[in-house]
Amino acid sequence: MFNVFLITHIVTGFICLISGVIAMSSRKKRGKHTLSGEIYHWSYVLVFITAVVMSIIHWEESAYLFYIGVFSYALALLGYLSSKSRWKNWLGSHIGGMLGSYIGIVTATIVVNVPKIPFLNELPPLLFWLLPTIIGTPLIFRVGKKYKPKKKLYSY
Repeated sequence: MFNVFLITHIVTGFICLISGVIAMSSRKKRGKHTLSGEIYHWSYVLVFITAVVMSIIHWEESAYLFYIGVFSYALALLGYLSSKSRWKNWLGSHIGGMLGSYIGIVTATIVVNVPKIPFLNELPPLLFWLLPTIIGTPLIFRVGKKYKPKKKLYSY
């Protein structure tokens, strides 16, 4: 049964990585961006569920999956719901949530796979935990600034 969750986790994680890149690189309008965003979100739901189940089954070895899964999916859900409900300043929440969740899935992918890669497995593991955040956080601010609503100048 664990292998079913693992295969689902790997496949939907891969779908998230690809659909996330498509959403990030496409024009921000209905169409490719929104479709790839929907695919990203619903694939992330499955990544989250499978991460939680697998972490509970093998808690000693993979408790970290639980915490990454909860935190990362919370960001994805924030980004998704903000775009659906369009509350005040929703765009900042959407950008921060979606890109933050993407950092989470990249981090998890790297941390799980680097120990299997020669040369990289000799580097300090903490590097791979922090590198996606170090690279991704400035990008979130940059993109957020790009799409920040322009202040209107009022003349009296």
